[in-house]
Amino acid sequence: MLKKYLLSVLAVFVLWSVLDFVLHGIILSQAYQATAQLWRPMEEMKTGLMYLSSLLTAAAFVGAYALLVTDKSVKTGTLYGLLMGLFSGVPMALGSYSYMPITSYIALVWFCGSVILMTLAGLCTAAIFKK
Repeated sequence: MLKKYLLSVLAVFVLWSVLDFVLHGIILSQAYQATAQLWRPMEEMKTGLMYLSSLLTAAAFVGAYALLVTDKSVKTGTLYGLLMGLFSGVPMALGSYSYMPITSYIALVWFCGSVILMTLAGLCTAAIFKK
């Protein structure tokens, strides 16, 4: 079980890192440039801290799946990821939109991105853990 856990954490971390680059570095890059006053300049970004955050979140995501999900099927893993995506996407998008001057486009992409990233992570985790 430890081997599957570590492999899944690594896979989810890599998946999220790649998809975060696509989401934030490509899809949202123009929206971020248009709202540059809201963000740290690139040279002040805490990239190492962002990767650490992703790694710890991947460890918690996979740990919750490993400990709490009894039916480790692809279907259940995908549903787990979808629910976790909604759980994280709603406060990220709607919550942030309610108190930050971000555009509705940024909020929508954050929400959709969270749901997609987490659903794919659930699918990936289930594929590694399935019997």
